[in-house]
Amino acid sequence: MPLLDPKTWQSRPLSGPEYAVTEPATGDTLATVTLASAEDVGTAAETARAAQTEWARVPHFVRAGVLRKAGDLFAAHADELREWIVRESGSIAGKADFELHVAAQECYEAAALASRPAGQILPSEAPRLSYTRRVPVGVVGVISPFNAPLILSIRSVAPALALGNAVVLKPDPRTAVCGGLSLAAVFAEAGLPEGLLHVLPGGPDVGQALVADPRVPVISFTGSTAAGRAVGEAGGRHLKRVHLELGGNSAMVVLEDADIDAVISTAAWGSFFHQGQICMTTGRHLVHQSLYEDYVERLAAKADSLAVGDPHREQVHLGPIIDDAQLAKVHGLVEASTSRGAKLAAGGTHERLFYRPTVLAGVDDQSPAYAEEVFGPVAPVRSFATADEAAALASAGEYGLSLGIVTRDTARGLDLAERIPTGIVHINDQTVNDEAVAPFGGIAASGTGARFGGEANLEAFTDVRWTTVRGDVAPYPF
Repeated sequence: MPLLDPKTWQSRPLSGPEYAVTEPATGDTLATVTLASAEDVGTAAETARAAQTEWARVPHFVRAGVLRKAGDLFAAHADELREWIVRESGSIAGKADFELHVAAQECYEAAALASRPAGQILPSEAPRLSYTRRVPVGVVGVISPFNAPLILSIRSVAPALALGNAVVLKPDPRTAVCGGLSLAAVFAEAGLPEGLLHVLPGGPDVGQALVADPRVPVISFTGSTAAGRAVGEAGGRHLKRVHLELGGNSAMVVLEDADIDAVISTAAWGSFFHQGQICMTTGRHLVHQSLYEDYVERLAAKADSLAVGDPHREQVHLGPIIDDAQLAKVHGLVEASTSRGAKLAAGGTHERLFYRPTVLAGVDDQSPAYAEEVFGPVAPVRSFATADEAAALASAGEYGLSLGIVTRDTARGLDLAERIPTGIVHINDQTVNDEAVAPFGGIAASGTGARFGGEANLEAFTDVRWTTVRGDVAPYPF
């Protein structure tokens, strides 16, 4: 029996307009959903707050059981959900399978959070028991993007629920099904009580209402740095805890001792996986001058060898860019870079939304595709002469999300990493990695240092309460 039925997948009526769920590869309408309005946020927040009070009192093993069941259901319904991820977000099947795997793991890891020690016994100057206890924050607002819609929703939804919270989730309308309605269906089948998870696909007005609602004390936002600044500013006005996981322009540093035969596939994956539409995408290839010419030639050949097409109907390496606006941004940055002197070594062309994997050589600080986050399948390559220069180049710019360093001398790689401020480092790997057990997040313009994953979720979705207990009423000199 299908998990998702378009006739019934929105159990709670919403008051916004109807929205056509579109397949980027073909332009076909897959289904129609109803979007939320700003007014729907208040209704959802009030219902969630009422349901959360009882959920927080449910024994931890009951909450854990719901999360484990949800993880099993992502596997049980993998064929159906894979098709939605492929067709709605333009993912190749392998990327969809990765999302499903991570979604299940996020649920299993969240289930383990429910039974973690809840606090500490503290020493006290007074004759009393003094301790801390982690308590749910109440209602968590989650705002997730289109690019890895299932992962970037479930990584906040699952731990928030496991720790006793309710959730209001606003997925990007372009991936309302695989980033939102699929989660609601999975958790409903897993036995999550009604009222604890609300899916409100909608535009910026819905996100603004979610951030402003006083019944939602914590916001978990994943998206662009520009949008994150607005969310953070609004959250600050409302004195809310706001977790921001934002954009990046991550560097992969290839030192002179790197195995050039091994590194090219790694480099291509870092820049071209999911059409480069990932916050961790390798946006800058910094290559030692002794390897530079060979690296550019080989990476360009690899790019030219990759198949681009409809991932639902063909065996391809890259699918479509999500929409025309994103395509225009990607192509505009490439053209602006070549007009400033960058050399187009591969790609730079497109048919409809299918953009060829692109390699740019001869880039510098004035090349827009090098200096800015492209969010497309573009690999700018720049040379360096010394480790000091590599560290300076990798550290330049406003972002600080992920870093890859390729070298046969891992100790040297770790030493270089210490000189480059980022939230994530991978030695002998590219910049795109994610695991449910690992703390994930960036610094500077890539985020507020908030982390998702593993024990970091305890900090994200609980408050610490100090409690003292005395046997007798405390005396005071009044």
